[in-house]
Amino acid sequence: MAVDYDAREMTLNYDGGSITSAIGNFKSLFGDDEALLHVEPATGTRGVIAHKRTRVIGGPQTNVKAYDYDFKQFPTSQAGLAAGGTIIYMDWDDSDGEWTARVSGPMSALGDFFNEVAPKAVVFRTERGTKYGPFIKIDLSVLPTT
Repeated sequence: MAVDYDAREMTLNYDGGSITSAIGNFKSLFGDDEALLHVEPATGTRGVIAHKRTRVIGGPQTNVKAYDYDFKQFPTSQAGLAAGGTIIYMDWDDSDGEWTARVSGPMSALGDFFNEVAPKAVVFRTERGTKYGPFIKIDLSVLPTT
């Protein structure tokens, strides 16, 4: 049985939140070859402070020196309905109607994200009916100057 790749969900992280929807929706909005759909992990370094460790209860303690380690974190999403974020209904040029997505973080951060990357005009509304948009990336360098 073949799996429809475009029906699978993916999460895109942006400053202030994330959006989870079907891969096909993101391809329709951002384009098939959009580098945005290639998920790169966030990388960083974490430090561990010096501490004492007891391997067996009542056993001797050993000292653990402070150290740093590097990590990679790929986008994740919560599985629970409430923890999965706020449901929104998105519509964009040539989307053939509204599509659902889940958003974590404020809606203003999602609007900023769409203004930075959306090549098509996109609008969305929350389940409560609050409407946002349209948002679209505009290349100001091609606008005529007066």
